[in-house]
Amino acid sequence: MTEISNGTETSHGTGTPGVLAGASAILFDLDGVLTPTAVVHERAWQELFDGFLQSVPDAPGYRESDYFDHIDGKPRFDGVRDFLASRNIVLPEGPADDDPANDTVHGLGNRKNKVFNDIVAAGGVTPYEGSVRFIEAALGRGLKLAVVSSSRNAVPVLKAAGLSDYFPVVVDGVVAVSEGLPGKPSPATYEYAAQLLGLPSEACIVVEDAVSGVQAGSAGSFHSVIGVDRGAGRKTLLDAGATIVVGDLAELL
Repeated sequence: MTEISNGTETSHGTGTPGVLAGASAILFDLDGVLTPTAVVHERAWQELFDGFLQSVPDAPGYRESDYFDHIDGKPRFDGVRDFLASRNIVLPEGPADDDPANDTVHGLGNRKNKVFNDIVAAGGVTPYEGSVRFIEAALGRGLKLAVVSSSRNAVPVLKAAGLSDYFPVVVDGVVAVSEGLPGKPSPATYEYAAQLLGLPSEACIVVEDAVSGVQAGSAGSFHSVIGVDRGAGRKTLLDAGATIVVGDLAELL
């Protein structure tokens, strides 16, 4: 077992109490931390860009690493922009509600959202068992909980996964836009969630699987940042600022 003590990773076998010592709340990313929808996002992005790049014959094809290098954890339209920039492709922005059929930044982003929602609707969402156990352990210690996600689909995904009742505060892509908050790797959305919980950032633990999300937690004055390695790589998450990295939150129980 692992324990967080003064910002360092140590091994003491103390389980959840050691990890949560001194914290009053936990701020969870959603996709890849609580639900395996990160896999659905990866599939939706690949379908989007596999189709789009067919019209750009000189551009390198979409690779699995592109998701982690340019897209993971970012607001959707930022992911589109950064991927296009990696291929030296420039498209008009288009209006925010642009038709998904249009080859604009917002059109592509909305097309990806449609693909994602179609996949979720067809298969449902099952949360990670270890994450649910960790949530229940945190609640048992009286900690407050919130979800902080770049996705604009966080609320329906939480509902589909049966997790809505755990989280009275959800700061997602919709809230970020309405409040004018910059997306991850800025710590602003996490700081706003702490504010909604009525707590200082220093009392809140950030839990993230994406490099940009770990960077967001590291950039703020949070209690600690727990990285969950669902593919980004343990060293990569530690280098991004994670206090500790686990393969599944059940390892902390």
